Amino acid sequence: MSDFRFADPQWVHALWLVIAFVALLFWLDRRGGSALEQLVSLRLQTRLVQRSTALNRRLSLLLLGLAGVFLVLALMRPQWGLHYVATPRVGAEIMICLDVSKSMLAEDVAPNRLERAKADIRDLLPYLEGDHVGLIVFAGRASVLAPLTPDFGFLRLVLDGVNVNSVTRGGTRLEEPIRKAVRGFGSAGDVSRTILLITDGEDHDSFPLEAAKAAAEVGVRVIAMGFGDEAGSEVMITDPATGARTLLRDSAGSPVRSRLDGATLREIALLTGGAYIPAGTGVLDLASIYETHIARLTRGRLEGRGKA
Repeated sequence: MSDFRFADPQWVHALWLVIAFVALLFWLDRRGGSALEQLVSLRLQTRLVQRSTALNRRLSLLLLGLAGVFLVLALMRPQWGLHYVATPRVGAEIMICLDVSKSMLAEDVAPNRLERAKADIRDLLPYLEGDHVGLIVFAGRASVLAPLTPDFGFLRLVLDGVNVNSVTRGGTRLEEPIRKAVRGFGSAGDVSRTILLITDGEDHDSFPLEAAKAAAEVGVRVIAMGFGDEAGSEVMITDPATGARTLLRDSAGSPVRSRLDGATLREIALLTGGAYIPAGTGVLDLASIYETHIARLTRGRLEGRGKA
């Protein structure tokens, strides 16, 4: 509740005009009557108008003055009793950047990191109704599969087809999806823009911290979700033709062991004023994550707007 106030207090000066006008009328009345009394004989006046007493005339002038005062008060727009009405916020822009490198096939998260991340994105979408959401997949390079859209049916259809072959170049470069996401946002200045970076955090020879700084300069925040075990996990590759499963090996023939790099993701989030969510290998409480991290950074599902 706020104190009493006027929305347009500059009209207060008009009160001087009302006071001056009423004072002039009183002065003319006391001076000797109206122009009718000065120009027309008393006998003729009784035939033209019904004469009023001095008390009635002055009472009329007083009422006229009060009417003028109330008119000025109305123009000043008095307001009190400020309260807040919850109104739907302007839809945010959220670009999901999903890691599809082969390390996301590690099975330290069931059934594997990639499929688990896709399932969590599907479950998160209902919380984002009213927002514009896009999808970028990345490994050694980044590709925009869905530009910002309010059509979540289309987004789910695209997401269903995502796999490690969605990007042909191997490896993991975190810099490119961040920069591509920033370029994919709209130009409206009053819209919250957030990158949801979903990855195990391993980066191969790119500059994600520089990309994060560039994002922060244009008001884009990064929420980084880290999937996997920091102790590391071997990666199993399934042959699509035979179904045979083999260990992913490096160029020297040694099994690849993929580890969650939470430190890099935490620093990316910190540089942009975002948040780091260590998904790890456990089950995520998506409702809590949305309310605690995403909704807070995208100005909440509802905003309070003052009304008088």
